[in-house]
Amino acid sequence: MAGDEGYGIDPKSLEVTATQVEEAVEAGAELAIVVGGGNIFRGSQVAEELGIESATADYMAMLGTVINAVALQSALERREIPTRVQTAIQIQEVAEPYIRRRAIRHLEKGRVVIFAAGTGNPFFTTDTGAALRALEIGADALLMAKNRVDGVYDKDPLKHPDARRIPYLDYMELLSRNLRVMDHTAATLCSGERLPIVVFDILRSGNLRRILQGERVGSLIWNGGERGD
Repeated sequence: MAGDEGYGIDPKSLEVTATQVEEAVEAGAELAIVVGGGNIFRGSQVAEELGIESATADYMAMLGTVINAVALQSALERREIPTRVQTAIQIQEVAEPYIRRRAIRHLEKGRVVIFAAGTGNPFFTTDTGAALRALEIGADALLMAKNRVDGVYDKDPLKHPDARRIPYLDYMELLSRNLRVMDHTAATLCSGERLPIVVFDILRSGNLRRILQGERVGSLIWNGGERGD
C-alpha cells in the first residue's frame, strides 16, 4: 500500500491493487484478501524502538491492518465491487466481526471479503492469519502479493542484484533454507494441508488475472508432484 514512499497509503498503489482485484472478480474468482499493516505500524520494530510491550505493539499493528482494509474496501466500492471487511478484533462500527460461515456466504454471493487484524492474537503475523483464513474458507490457493518482488529469491533481490529467482520449491525447501517469504508457522500450516502458495508482484499489471488463467507467474510453493507441474 505504501508504494515507493515506505509509509502510509500511496493512492497509485491502492488503485493498482484495486484494478487487479477487479480483474480477478471479472474473471469469476471468489476472492478473499488478507491485508498487512506494515506501511502504517510495524509492531516488532516499534516495540524495540519505543520500549512498548510486544503484545501491546502487536495490537496496535492490528489496527493498522484495519485502516488498510477499509481503504481497499473504499477503492473497490468506487468500482462497484461489493466488498465486506471482517476483523478478528471487534470494531463493529467499522467492520463485521470475523465469522467463518458468513465469510463463505459473502464469497458465494460474489462479494470480495477482506480479512483484517490478522488472527486477532499477538505474536502471530498476518502471514499466519492469511494461511489460517485460507484453510478455514477452503481456498484453492494462497496468493502472496509482494511489492516489486516477483517471486521467491535465494537472497533479498532489493539488496543483491545477483539474487536468483526460484520458480518452484516445496515446503521443506522453504523451511530448511530459511527463505524470507513467510513465517514458519504459516508455511507449516500450508504444508500440513498441501495448500499451494504463489508468490508474485501485485504491482505488475495483470499478474493476478494471469495466475487465475493458469499462467506461471512468480514462484510456486507446493508438494504437488513433479517440479513445475
